[in-house]
Amino acid sequence: MGLSNPRKAPKFPVDLWFGCKEFSTIPRRLPTAQAVLLPVGFAAALLGILAFPRIGQDPNLLSSFLGAAGVLVLWASVLFVTATRAGRELSIQSAVRKPHYVQMFAQGTVLVYWGWHVRMVQEWAPLILAQILFAFGVDALLQWSRRDTFSMGVGPIPVMFSINLFLWFKPEWFYFQFAMVAVGFLAKELIRWQKDGKSAHIFNPSSFPLAVASLVLIATGSTDITWGVEIAQTQYNPPYMFAVIFLASLPGQLLFGVATMTWSAVVSAYAFGLLYYQITGIYYFYDSFIPIAVFLGMHLLFTDPSTSPKSEGGRVIFGVLYGMGCIGLVVVLNALGAPEFYDKLLPVPILNLSVRWIDRLAQQPFFRLLEPGRLLAFAPIRETRLRTASLWIVTFLVVRALGGVGDDHPGQYLPFWDQACEVGSDRACEHLADMQLVYCARESGWACNERGILLATKLGMVQQARGEFERACALDFGPGCDNVVRLAIGAESFATALPPDKDLPVVIRGSKGPVTITDRGELYALACERGWTEHCISPMASM
Repeated sequence: MGLSNPRKAPKFPVDLWFGCKEFSTIPRRLPTAQAVLLPVGFAAALLGILAFPRIGQDPNLLSSFLGAAGVLVLWASVLFVTATRAGRELSIQSAVRKPHYVQMFAQGTVLVYWGWHVRMVQEWAPLILAQILFAFGVDALLQWSRRDTFSMGVGPIPVMFSINLFLWFKPEWFYFQFAMVAVGFLAKELIRWQKDGKSAHIFNPSSFPLAVASLVLIATGSTDITWGVEIAQTQYNPPYMFAVIFLASLPGQLLFGVATMTWSAVVSAYAFGLLYYQITGIYYFYDSFIPIAVFLGMHLLFTDPSTSPKSEGGRVIFGVLYGMGCIGLVVVLNALGAPEFYDKLLPVPILNLSVRWIDRLAQQPFFRLLEPGRLLAFAPIRETRLRTASLWIVTFLVVRALGGVGDDHPGQYLPFWDQACEVGSDRACEHLADMQLVYCARESGWACNERGILLATKLGMVQQARGEFERACALDFGPGCDNVVRLAIGAESFATALPPDKDLPVVIRGSKGPVTITDRGELYALACERGWTEHCISPMASM
């Protein structure tokens, strides 16, 4: 097959790493029957995944897979009939685009690293493969339904990786996962505008279906049919996750100039977090200045160069609006009683619609001064995208050194919120109660008792406190039994004690995952390190 465009000369080492390969082959004609067999083949491969026992033996997944395969086969049949009657000649070409495979590498790296440390991601892997096969089938059928040539590349893979980094539907509702795939490709194909004299899709094909699904889930109050909350929580479990996301996305930041957006989003969110902490004494996002899932969105969700501003100043504005949008949506979601993890999913389509306005706004002299390339104009680096990427690298290292991102943020741990609650922060008390509820559910009698005290003395929820004390008593935590009696007689003070050793692995746990230490001395040392000052002595000395 001949190539329709020649290889470009590499400009700097990152281009060499990826071979600078971006090409399209000359379209090859196919008999109509042979062409429609391709999406049917994707449907057959999709059904082949049912050979995995965990999938094939689940009646919910079985029906979802059969439905998705049926859609592809039915659509292919309709295409065959209409194309034959119209005398159309269908063709196929290979089209390899650098943004697609660079994004695929970045997202795949994050998925693999996350999955290495979190078992639920490993178990989900066959379902990601199923979505990829369905996406290729939908992409082929959409293109052939609207024109004669199907341009086939790796584009569907990064779209599926991106969707699966943020939202999964549980097996009973898995057909919605396939629906998100279809919505993403339909939006890419049908919702378009003229950009730089060419027809271009308006919305990022992964963020649009995520936003649509988020709105439906919020409106119906049905977040519990997804693993969205669990995804956002477990992405923080692996060590050095911020650094992994940063490094995995760095080639794309260098190659496509999108570091401008990530840099401005991170800087604006971090600056807001610092200001909020200085004013209130607590953290806006509780366990980090920038939550790991939001940090991931700042690198691998809203940075699609095809649906973002073209100007450097526009990309700065785009990034700031995304960072501030995530922050503002926390307030809105809390008011609606919806989980906060939707905050990084909802702003992107709105921003995609605004790129023309943002690029016009960026032409104003003030905004041109904000272009990061200008901040490093003195540096001996000729290319703007390299200067911007260099600024982002330095910024990340500084923010990480200052504790803005990383594994050891003090907001992860209960003592910080306990102290903030004691000095009168209502928001801290509410978050402390939420943490205690989680630890109580993990069968810490100490946490149940402390939650009961908090409810009775600070949050004015005396009746709910009774249940917490009874739960603590049932878990053999003595002060909880005392407090059942004290509450019944109207006492204003309640019994408390240090958490017993068996509770320590539960209550000293942060956002990084379970504490697996069994040695008592090491457990006390870790508790001390995480703010439990009562345990900053040898366990033998306390006996």
